Amino acid sequence: MKRPLSLKIIALSSLSMIVLLMLTLLSPASLSAQEEVYVPETDPLVLKKLEAWQDLKFGLLMHWGTYSQWGIVESWSICPEDEGWCRRSLEDYYEYLKKYESLKKTFNPTKFDPTLWAKAAKEAGMRYVIFTTKHHDGFCMFDTKYTDYKITDPECPFSSNPKANITKEIFDAFRKEGFWVGAYFSKPDWHSPYYWWPNFPPRDRNVNYDPEVYPERWAKFVEYTHHQILELMTDCGRIDILWLDGGWVSKKSKLELQKYYEQRLKESQSGYLKSQVISQDIKMDELVAKCRQKQPGLIVVDRAVPGKNQNYLTPENVVPNRVLPYPWESCIISGGGWSYTPDAKYMSGRRAIHLLVEIVAKGGNLLLNIAPGPDGTWQQGAYDLLKEYASWMKINSQAIYETRPFPPYKQGKICFTQGKDGSIYLIYLADENENMPGKIVINNFKIPSSAVISIDGDSAKLRWKATKAGLEIIIPEAICQKPPAQYAWVFKVKAASR
Repeated sequence: MKRPLSLKIIALSSLSMIVLLMLTLLSPASLSAQEEVYVPETDPLVLKKLEAWQDLKFGLLMHWGTYSQWGIVESWSICPEDEGWCRRSLEDYYEYLKKYESLKKTFNPTKFDPTLWAKAAKEAGMRYVIFTTKHHDGFCMFDTKYTDYKITDPECPFSSNPKANITKEIFDAFRKEGFWVGAYFSKPDWHSPYYWWPNFPPRDRNVNYDPEVYPERWAKFVEYTHHQILELMTDCGRIDILWLDGGWVSKKSKLELQKYYEQRLKESQSGYLKSQVISQDIKMDELVAKCRQKQPGLIVVDRAVPGKNQNYLTPENVVPNRVLPYPWESCIISGGGWSYTPDAKYMSGRRAIHLLVEIVAKGGNLLLNIAPGPDGTWQQGAYDLLKEYASWMKINSQAIYETRPFPPYKQGKICFTQGKDGSIYLIYLADENENMPGKIVINNFKIPSSAVISIDGDSAKLRWKATKAGLEIIIPEAICQKPPAQYAWVFKVKAASR
């Protein structure tokens, strides 16, 4: 059903019921067919944690691995698919793969200091972190005992560093700053002989043999995957989120997989047809149960796999065009690519603030990706961007944290959120170099005559009046000349105290 074009708000006390009604009516038309399916969680501890996660609003994602030394896309250059992000610098695939895997022997990020990242992220207003413990290439950024393809292996020069167990160091540093922590983990592992069996050449991103034909070999891969994830759940302290990637590794029927590949073919830039259709069941239900025994209430995000183990959805590098009626976050690149890009150009402060506001107004969280470099540092552009967030959030964070969508969600330049105390926030997204106007008009929007309107960052009560069109807010010249914040201005509508 379509959202009504106009909606009159007659009393602040009725806002929550209106929000629930509107969320029921809306459908997530902006996402793919796979992402539209959401199966609600039933575990009370997980439901409680999901509700608290939706209050956090702003998180940090970090892609980091040996590939940062070449400044290339993470993992994908060793995938034998004909896609733009999989292109290699050498024509001989096996020669390239050998050189890629030898990056372990030169990876030495001696300037690694996660306390600097945690402090900068906290000042910017971020409240949770997701870190790539292992990407598709199989290189582990944690101290696992199930492979030597890891940061702590003696062949890796960084293994002798006191901070060699990078995942644990990051999680400890961010927890000290009050963050929730989440482990990104790739289900496919292109280094594992139980996924890409050396007996056959790899053909695409999938396992290179049929698990139904070689069930004993596949069982070893399932066991390997479970062991590594349970290591993370055991050895790294409190874990709040298990963020799984590689949605093609899942239990699916032949028909489901065929439809998936047909869609991939349509989306493929090259028209390269993926090879055989196979089911890759890694026993997720069993794995999740084991994880929650060690980490009660753990939020699990089995990305792009519809079902009960996808506790929230993760549209990638896109902002849905409407409110979505379930928990979700947009994971967005801040500059360059997902992985380290030399001389990356980061988004502007204005775009960054508007992005956060738009996502929160639609009920989501923003997970912003920053990629560390080969020496273990962030680029200055990343720190500069986080300072822009810090300046804005210092004044306006009450319109972001612990809020929920409020109809009409967005009207022209204005986004709407609602706090748990019933306050409504009208967030004006300013154009480039726009001066604050002397009045703001919001159509089809009415509030009680006793309501008080103020602008975040200034204690003065603003004059307002109800009109036939809706609501008109008058802004004093002094505030227009010197707004309390850049890029977006927040007007708070609160019921007068009795």
